[in-house]
Amino acid sequence: MLRKYAIGAIALALVVSGCGGKRTPTTPDAGGSQTSCEASDGRITIATGNSGGVYFVVGGGLAKLISDNSKLKASSAETGASVQNIQQLVSGTYDIAFSLADTAADAVNGTGAFNGKKEKIAALSRIYPNYTQVLVRADSGINSIADMKGKRISTGSPKSGTEVIAGRLLKSAGLNIDSDVQAQRLDLTKTADGMKDGSIDGLIWSGGLPTPQITDITTSLKDRVKFVDITPLLPEMKKISPVYDTASIPAATYGTSDVPTIVVPNLLLVREDFAANNACAVTKLIFDKKADLEKVHPAVKDIDKAKASASDPVPLHPGAKQALG
Repeated sequence: MLRKYAIGAIALALVVSGCGGKRTPTTPDAGGSQTSCEASDGRITIATGNSGGVYFVVGGGLAKLISDNSKLKASSAETGASVQNIQQLVSGTYDIAFSLADTAADAVNGTGAFNGKKEKIAALSRIYPNYTQVLVRADSGINSIADMKGKRISTGSPKSGTEVIAGRLLKSAGLNIDSDVQAQRLDLTKTADGMKDGSIDGLIWSGGLPTPQITDITTSLKDRVKFVDITPLLPEMKKISPVYDTASIPAATYGTSDVPTIVVPNLLLVREDFAANNACAVTKLIFDKKADLEKVHPAVKDIDKAKASASDPVPLHPGAKQALG
């Protein structure tokens, strides 16, 4: 049933989001009082992630929610996810972007992929958590991240948050992503194909639950694949970033037993100069119309207003502060 839910959500996102295309930006002075919580007229584009992932589905639903309930007209676009999203958010290609909190922290601190450049971004809200899902072929001989040495491992799309986490997991296990594994920098659709045809041994993926392409793999291969418990690496991961924590992938998600794993929050980001009234309007919509957004994907149920402002070290946008009270 979860598979049908997720696949249906993708279809909905494709229909409603107007994926891709050039956007007409809504600038800070695009009309409307900057101290109000009423959106201005304008068009905005939302950077999401791989078409087989939850960012893409929820981003499409968010675009529809904004378009249906405000003066703003929003569309969403498939992207490589977190690192690329932030780079293109700052460049002006997109107006709102999904990102993992660890990647966003790198951006404001000028660390990691951002090479000393501190990006001027702000958060609209902390949203649902991403679960690190490490899935391997049962005949691969992989029972831990350390066992991935010499193996063909999908480490996610280039410039994605998944690629960042994959590199950090491997480093925490004493491995180098560039030399110790046969890293396959694949999007989730190609990763699923590789798992099913045996051309890759395993994957590291960071996403909400359930992730449709992970459902596809587990449904297709059944006991020929298994999840790996990566929680022994949490102490080393927390030395890299304090945002990492543990949780379990519930058994019902993919029809397996509960899987302990490492989780990281997601943030919804804008540039610092994003119009305050629009920031307030979009943030308020997320919580006022959360029930509508939950129909797009069950991961939305984990968006908690009580935690929405917990975006450190990324500053919360003033308009979002207004919306969250």
